[in-house]
Amino acid sequence: MKNSKSHFRFSKQERSGIFYLLLLLILILGAKWLWINYGTQSQPSSLIINQELQKELDSLRALAKQKDTLKLYPFNPNYISDYKAYVLGLSSGELENIIRFRAKDSFMNSPEDFQIVSGISDSMLKRSLPFLRFPKWKTKKRGQASNKELTPTLSNVKTVIDINLATKEDLMQVKGIGEKLAARTIKFRDKLGGFVTEEQFMDVYGLPPEVAQKAIQRFKVLKKPSITPVNINTAPYEELVQLIYIDKKTAWAIVQYRERNGVFKSYQELKNLHGFPSEKLDRIALYLSL
Repeated sequence: MKNSKSHFRFSKQERSGIFYLLLLLILILGAKWLWINYGTQSQPSSLIINQELQKELDSLRALAKQKDTLKLYPFNPNYISDYKAYVLGLSSGELENIIRFRAKDSFMNSPEDFQIVSGISDSMLKRSLPFLRFPKWKTKKRGQASNKELTPTLSNVKTVIDINLATKEDLMQVKGIGEKLAARTIKFRDKLGGFVTEEQFMDVYGLPPEVAQKAIQRFKVLKKPSITPVNINTAPYEELVQLIYIDKKTAWAIVQYRERNGVFKSYQELKNLHGFPSEKLDRIALYLSL
């Protein structure tokens, strides 16, 4: 019987081909194993990112839920605490305003006082009203002293601050005066050499008239600065233009008016100058002489 040729015999070239094919498969499987075990560790999968985001959202929801569950009962805002201010929704700056005010042994007796002192908005005041309880100072009974029991309040015994000594924080206690307007007011005061009258609040650039009126009630000129008036009949153009109320055009108009009409006999003649701020004449005259 003839020996049949085995089907499992391969030539040398076939054996080399099979060897290289197996080597290629091993390399591919090894590369895939390395990618799975090491390559994916360098970059977080979208699933991991989504899990971290979900945890953050869950923590925010829990915090919001916790704040909603905080209860606040009516209280005297003169003795407000950090906790009550937080639940009420006051900012750290508004709470600091109240603390500074109370440090002067002054009291808030009405919602209006609370708003002025803290600097909160009208909408915030409306939300706060159900929780605010202010003290009621009553007259003593018959047989006792007839004078009303006086306690320092915002309206009757608050400390009057000299506008020329007021700090930026003092000015910011007035509702409507923020950090920028307070800084601008102090800069204007420095250019003037000091306020001579409270009405000069009206001349601060950007300060609304209604806010200026509130500031006039809160601050006073307790000690007037020393000012050397400028003689409008003899002062040259270079000196006139140094006055904060007189710009270059007005200074030049004053010089031209003197040359045509002679000396000024009264400050009212300044109103004849084109573009002169007549509404500020009373304040401008404080820095002039004839």
